[in-house]
Amino acid sequence: MFSKVLGVIDKILTFIENWSLFLATMAALLALFVNVIMRYGFHSGLAWSEELVREVVILTTFFGCSAAIKARSMIKIDALVQLVPRLKIPLTFFSNLVVLVFAGMMIHYGWKMAALQVATYQKTIIMEIPLVFLYAILPAMGIMMVFRTIHVIYDDIQELRAKSGAAS
Repeated sequence: MFSKVLGVIDKILTFIENWSLFLATMAALLALFVNVIMRYGFHSGLAWSEELVREVVILTTFFGCSAAIKARSMIKIDALVQLVPRLKIPLTFFSNLVVLVFAGMMIHYGWKMAALQVATYQKTIIMEIPLVFLYAILPAMGIMMVFRTIHVIYDDIQELRAKSGAAS
């Protein structure tokens, strides 16, 4: 039952990540392309395109964190694991625990920052996007990272059970 729920959540999150990353990156590329044409062809650039690219970089960074957890491609220092291979399993679980703590901090402090933006009604300078949308990415991605990490931990536990069952 739990694996089916994780599978459904995984499919939903993968769909959201893939399409959000694709659409955001394409919007940034198109804006930059139009800006280059305007700047060199008509000697007049678009001020909003650079702001859009900055916001897309922020968005894709946090969506990329969630996608990296699924792909198990988070940055790690594995020198200790190479020296002492027996530590691979405990260090993997410790790494996942650290990611969960970090995701929890993203949720907590991201929520506080988004609430502050709601109270102050701040907007970006050129495009006048309410900053609450940008800060709301933090708790949303924290929640996605929690689900992804729980899924990775569940898969690791299932793999350990399969190995211990096969060894018996």
